[in-house]
Amino acid sequence: MKTISGENTIAKYSLQQGNPKGDHLIEMILCNGMEFQKRKADFLTPHRKDYYMFVLVRKGSSRHWIDTTPYTLKDNTFYISSPWQVQVKEQTNPLEGIILSFSEEFINLDESKTLQQLPVIKNPFNAHEFSLEPPDFLFIEDILFKMWGEYQEKNEWRYTMLLSYLRVLGIYVSRLYTDQLSKTAGTKERVLLQRFKHLINERFSELHQVADYAEQLSLTAGYLNEVVKQQSGKTAIEHIHERIVLEAKRQLLHTEFSAKEIAYDLGFEDAAYFSRFFKRLTEQTPAAFRQAIRKMYN
Repeated sequence: MKTISGENTIAKYSLQQGNPKGDHLIEMILCNGMEFQKRKADFLTPHRKDYYMFVLVRKGSSRHWIDTTPYTLKDNTFYISSPWQVQVKEQTNPLEGIILSFSEEFINLDESKTLQQLPVIKNPFNAHEFSLEPPDFLFIEDILFKMWGEYQEKNEWRYTMLLSYLRVLGIYVSRLYTDQLSKTAGTKERVLLQRFKHLINERFSELHQVADYAEQLSLTAGYLNEVVKQQSGKTAIEHIHERIVLEAKRQLLHTEFSAKEIAYDLGFEDAAYFSRFFKRLTEQTPAAFRQAIRKMYN
């Protein structure tokens, strides 16, 4: 496992970095079968992007990691990444497809607030890869090519047009998201589950108890747990614990922080308690997990 000597923190990149147009709102890249790597520093370097990325792959076979899961690009597949996910590029091969990146600030230009509420943006299931049927691929490709044409020009209301296309694309992909990952989306209870999971993503290092989240959502802990269990099959505390463990795994794989340092970063005052907590949920100590996951990575 290659790590950055002397570096414990996970690098974070903004959209403007490496963007030849210097645009901090949106960037598009058309890949025509050449090897693509925006930053050489990305290779084998854990990093987070502070922006969203949609990638339509017509042909590709590069290999990368999202958090602790390895992916090899597949033909005719759609990929998303969210700002909080940890990414590592392991192998770069020729890519044919379209890359769309956009910032939170660009999403906030949408006065209708539609984009902020879409499952593909909120990403409550921490998803990354979507298989596409031929009609889905053609529809998404058509929208992205329309966006590419607008992106290349400097016409009046350019951002307004791009935002409109992104809304259509986001709604379409969100339907795929709910079809593939959640068959019961759309009910009030399902919306509550998504709000709960989104809040966990924002506050997991501070709030560890169901009652804390219930208070944030103006609910009783009992009602929140009942809805979450009915909609997901897991208790509310299981969701909270899974998110904490996910971040712990990210740091164990991608940084040289000690278990004690990771514990404090995740809001645990007692490092020994954190180790017991981690082992109870994963059946491995933090040290054993780090050794095993890095062996698999290599």
